[in-house]
Amino acid sequence: MQKNIEDKPLAQNKKARHDYEVFETFEAGIVLTGTEIKSVRQARIQLRDGFARVRNGEVWLSNVHIAPFEQGNIFNVDEMRTRKLLLKQREIQKIERELTGSGVTFIPLKVYLKNGFAKVLMGLARGKKEYDKRESIRRKEQNRDIARQLKQFNR
Repeated sequence: MQKNIEDKPLAQNKKARHDYEVFETFEAGIVLTGTEIKSVRQARIQLRDGFARVRNGEVWLSNVHIAPFEQGNIFNVDEMRTRKLLLKQREIQKIERELTGSGVTFIPLKVYLKNGFAKVLMGLARGKKEYDKRESIRRKEQNRDIARQLKQFNR
């Protein structure tokens, strides 16, 4: 039996697309220790306040909460520890160049399993202003109204 190439997301940062304008995404592996992967497989992970930094040519993910595994006893690690992301060196250099620009941040968008490995979809993003958020809400409501009218018309 062939494994799924990409399963459904285990965790999503829905607020990120609302608060930020994501202009580029990267798929990164994540270094997990001990029982963390078991908690991730149970979808006990929160990305809400997460961000990543480049330090010494490596990318580190911070503020991501992975709940301790219930049967893990002494092998559980700190749930808020920083975790290393696995990216190609060329991607790391590109990310580092982008992050030196003002107002750009590197945020996690979703976590999923790919061929049995935990992957994180990371995005380079720029913060939206309040009026941009209102505009995107207005556009979403207009699209919803159009879809509703088309559905009524096609009946």
